Amino acid sequence: MTQLMTEKGTVRVPAGRWEVDPAHSSAAFEVKYMMLSTVRGQFHEFAGTLEAAPDDPSNSRAWGTAQVASIDTGNPERDAHLRSPEFFDAERFAEIRYESTRVEHIEGGTYRVAGDLTIKGITREVEVKATVEGAGVDPWGNERVGVAVRSTIDRTELGLGWQQRLPTGGLFVGEEIQILLDISAVRSQG
Repeated sequence: MTQLMTEKGTVRVPAGRWEVDPAHSSAAFEVKYMMLSTVRGQFHEFAGTLEAAPDDPSNSRAWGTAQVASIDTGNPERDAHLRSPEFFDAERFAEIRYESTRVEHIEGGTYRVAGDLTIKGITREVEVKATVEGAGVDPWGNERVGVAVRSTIDRTELGLGWQQRLPTGGLFVGEEIQILLDISAVRSQG
């Protein structure tokens, strides 16, 4: 992959509209379990769009969704609990949504993106760090761009408040969630 570099040394997503390719991307998360280990999970069904401005990166935007019912932590019993009303309440709130409101270049290929994250009907502003990994053409002639997105959220601020205290006083499930999106997006033909 190559990177698109501007005269000012900024690595950018090439201008245009890009659709996330779920087959070559991941929407994952990590959370502490009993404050001793880390549980990892992912959403198998998700979609997203990047609109890269041709001039100033601050005029760019991104948005996406994940289907709550597609959550997978490798444990069917835990996944059923996460879909239940005690956590995501997948029957009433089928989607998690994010829509950017501000994009700021930090340095090189790294950006600070602020946006509205909605879970269970609750919307909070969440900042993410997005790093442009590169751009190129795949073997089938599709233009692609890679972007890594990282953030940490407090799940309790978004309606995911279920908790049990441990006999030692710790938490059964950590309140901080690490968000790990690794995106491969294809230039939109439309």
